[in-house]
Formats: sequence, C-alpha cells, structure tokens
Amino acid sequence: MGNLGDWIGVFLIIAVLFGGGGFFGGGAQEAVGYQATQTGIRDILLSSANNNYETAMLVSNQTRDLMAQTYANQINVVQGFNQISSAIASLSSQLGTCCCDIKSTLLQDKYDAALRELAKAQNEATNAAQSAYLLSTMGKWVANPAATTA
Repeated sequence: MGNLGDWIGVFLIIAVLFGGGGFFGGGAQEAVGYQATQTGIRDILLSSANNNYETAMLVSNQTRDLMAQTYANQINVVQGFNQISSAIASLSSQLGTCCCDIKSTLLQDKYDAALRELAKAQNEATNAAQSAYLLSTMGKWVANPAATTA
C-alpha cells in the first residue's frame, strides 16, 4: 500500500512509544531510534505531501476538464439558440410572403369576379338591345301588316 519508508517509520514510532529506551539497548541506540523515528515521520509527511499534491492535481485536471465541457455545452446552447432565431426569422419572412400572396390572390379573385359580372352585364345589355330591336321590328309588322293577296 505505502512505501517501505512509511511502514518503517510507523514501526519505529510504535517501538519508541511502547518499548522505551531499553528496547534498543541504551543511549546510542536510543539516538539511532530517535533518528529513525524522525526519518519515518519525515517520510510519512513527504508521502502525505505527495498524496496531497497528486490529489490536488487530479482535482485540478478534473475541474479543468469539467470547465472545458461546460464551455463546450454553453457554445452548443448558444449555437442552438442562433439556429432557432434564424428559423424564426425565416418563418417570419415566409409568413410575410404568404400574407402578401394571399392578399394578391384575394384581390385577383375579386378582379376576376368583377370581370365576370361585367361580361354578364354586357351580355344582358346586348340581349336586351337585340330583343328591343326584334320587338320593334315585329311591332311594325303587327301595326302595318304586309299586303296580302287574297
């Protein structure tokens, strides 16, 4: 799990706490034990610092990656809104064109209906004039019949 120095340091700390100076056989060995304890503590602190550094770097890298992904997501959202805005503008333009087309079609229909009514009225006027002419001609025949031979 840890490196060998970590385990030696832990062992030495336990030996000093529970064994006392007699465990090492005197003052010289006690100084060696103290030095080993200091070395073990230093190794533990270095290992802890290394672990803290690695953890900080991992968190930093993950944060950087998360921020990059968030930025990419925001760009996608903005591009999506731009596409929606363009689509709305296009639909507005099409709607305006459609309204103009409908208005033009309605006006053309009214114009065509007026032309049909005018043609019908002209036809009726022509028929009325022809009928009046025929009636007046027939009336002359009735009032002045042609000479008949008997």
